[in-house]
Amino acid sequence: MPETHSQKIASTDFLVIGSGVAGFTYAIKLAERFPEKQITVITKSKTLESNTRYAQGGIAVVTDTNSDSFERHIEDTLIAGDGLCNPNVVRAIVTEGPERIKEVADWGTHFDFQDGHVALGREGGHTANRIIHRGDKTGKELSNVLLSRVKGLSNIQLLKGHMVLELMMNHAGACCGVIIAGATGRVSIIQSPTTVLATGGIGQVYAYTTNPSIATGDGLAMAHRAGATVSGMEFIQFHPTALYHPDLKGPFLISEAVRGAGARLKNSLGEYFMEKYHAQKDLAPRDIVSRAVFAEMERTGADCVFLDCSNIDKHEMKTHFPTISKKCAELGINLQTDAIPVKPAAHYLCGGIDTDLNGATSVPNLYAIGECANTGLHGANRLASNSLLEALVMAHRCYLTTSLVPAKREAQPYETVLSIGTELLQPLRDELRNKMEANAGILRTTAKLESVLLRLKELSTVVESSLQKGELSVEGYELRNMIAVSTLIVQQSLHRKANVGGYFNTDLLTANQLSQANHSA
Repeated sequence: MPETHSQKIASTDFLVIGSGVAGFTYAIKLAERFPEKQITVITKSKTLESNTRYAQGGIAVVTDTNSDSFERHIEDTLIAGDGLCNPNVVRAIVTEGPERIKEVADWGTHFDFQDGHVALGREGGHTANRIIHRGDKTGKELSNVLLSRVKGLSNIQLLKGHMVLELMMNHAGACCGVIIAGATGRVSIIQSPTTVLATGGIGQVYAYTTNPSIATGDGLAMAHRAGATVSGMEFIQFHPTALYHPDLKGPFLISEAVRGAGARLKNSLGEYFMEKYHAQKDLAPRDIVSRAVFAEMERTGADCVFLDCSNIDKHEMKTHFPTISKKCAELGINLQTDAIPVKPAAHYLCGGIDTDLNGATSVPNLYAIGECANTGLHGANRLASNSLLEALVMAHRCYLTTSLVPAKREAQPYETVLSIGTELLQPLRDELRNKMEANAGILRTTAKLESVLLRLKELSTVVESSLQKGELSVEGYELRNMIAVSTLIVQQSLHRKANVGGYFNTDLLTANQLSQANHSA
């Protein structure tokens, strides 16, 4: 029988779920403005893992108005989003970005400089050099700066290794806190007048992903169960160049900035192929590059394609991409003579929990920022390096709005007991990830989507039955969330009746598109 724990109740002024750039930035701003109030940050990772830490390329922001402009950045974003961006949101985030970058720089974030000016890289879909970066570890640099600042603020309570099981709702249908489980299985309640979800992405529902193991879509699934509207789930961005190697342990991304510096993709036959698929060749938008890579793998029967970096200066490669260079060297890949084996991997969710421009969801007192939120910035396809920009701007906007909420009330008794078991669910988790990879990935068909939806319903029945019996482990709650997220992806894919952005169903190809696809192949 599973061990049962009585719940303990606590309260806090502001509650944040997630420790990436969005969650930490939001918490820091509140803590500095209200030193007398308590901000509680919950993260299920014991080592503060997040998608932020894996962000290599940098942050897209207009810093040089002589060679760039807000209008160009806005236009690039709208084009990448394939007609489904919210233009007002795009304008707000692009134009407010420079001030937010200045802020994190003042906090101690170091960006690369060249000839006395901030160094600007370029990635797919951008018509100007506007990517500020710190080598190829921008996310890690930003994460470390934010963590250092969090540790220096005594009114931020950081709960590591705690899994949020469910959002708490009051009788009026508003969010009033969360139910959490610690590493020992002890279940407790934290009440708060404001709850902010900054829980990141959903990459772990796919077998091959750039996301860390914690990216199981928990916040999104819980928000959906609480009644929050969720949309754009069919728009999963697959990064075209994740490192593919038998000795690789864990995800590793080969930044798009490497192609921006001149690297080229070639197939297993040694043929450079991107000119067949798009006028921008290797710097085409990510959805196009991912489909091209997938098509070449299918055509040649290979497990991967290759990224040729031989025309990038050796010194430049080591200077600008030290993390990538080091990882390749560890795997015996000589970047001057060997091409890097790569394949597409689930990378970024363009949709999510619907919010307004202040992070408010359709559920009162519940907010969402960062990758779990759908602000309307990305539309059908995210423009490279817009995600960290969005996280910083939306964290600030959410802070301005929620700083006006009433102070916390004393916690009220909440008579519920949950059980935590030790059931081993890894086989079911593996099955889900493999089925999503095969049936709801880069190229989809209606039949495959309907097939995986049936299996998801069966898996959901198994997990919900275990939940009702009190037999689920924390891993079981994760699997429950992964099933919910996968179901949303598949259902919203089936409702999409035209190929757009990152969504591509081969059954929806027109005769003209089929002719073009056959010509490319």
